[in-house]
Amino acid sequence: MKIIVCIKQVPDAKDVRLDPETNTLAREGVESIMNPYDQHALEEAVRLKEQHGGEVVAVTMGPPQAEEMLRQAITCGADEVVLVSDRAFAGADTWATSYTLENALKAIGEYDLILCGKQAIDGDTAQVGPGLATRLGIPFITCVQKIREARENGLVVERMMDDGYDVVAVEYPALLTVVKDINEPRVPSLKGKMKAKKAVIRTLSAEDIKADPACIGLPGSPTKVVKVFPPEPRGGRAVLQGTLDEQLDQLVEKLVPYL
Repeated sequence: MKIIVCIKQVPDAKDVRLDPETNTLAREGVESIMNPYDQHALEEAVRLKEQHGGEVVAVTMGPPQAEEMLRQAITCGADEVVLVSDRAFAGADTWATSYTLENALKAIGEYDLILCGKQAIDGDTAQVGPGLATRLGIPFITCVQKIREARENGLVVERMMDDGYDVVAVEYPALLTVVKDINEPRVPSLKGKMKAKKAVIRTLSAEDIKADPACIGLPGSPTKVVKVFPPEPRGGRAVLQGTLDEQLDQLVEKLVPYL
């Protein structure tokens, strides 16, 4: 079984700041990490490989510094990593990103399964996984919380829903997006760290994946982020003090005018 895992380097959510002049996310001087949902996708891919054999290939579209994250993927069990990097990819929205990844996966070759995190914590759109599957013409299941069974020709999984979960079967090739409930990512091994230091990272440019210049980066993005801003602080807050009974009385008194 050959499993492709799509991962993304994102700003650490603990250190997200806005540029006061541009009103966009400030990325300079902000630590970057592997998208947390993607860590769970990578872990699930490695577990499938350990149970059923095969190989795991981690792929990311990003700048050259994303190599560090790819080496982290190797420490966690990835057999091969691919960096899809070109200045022409800059500014891509989810539409252009899914197109770029589609072409990259076609350049990489055949696969049985693609795993992605449910969403990236910087954009929170949850669009790239389904968009990629649609472009590739393969079935996909989102919000997978458990892989129940791995069969010779497909999988049986649990898909998280608002009121429980669905049990869904899918045949290869297929794409899954996973939620954090699916597993607990492992701690990188010493053997993995040594392997990561020596690993040669394959890099694919826009030319390598035969991408149409009109479909990548800003030119290929039908949506544009005009401004990112924090919500206005809400007023009228009140702090209730005293015993629980006293606080309940205060709460009732404040709510009466709205009844």
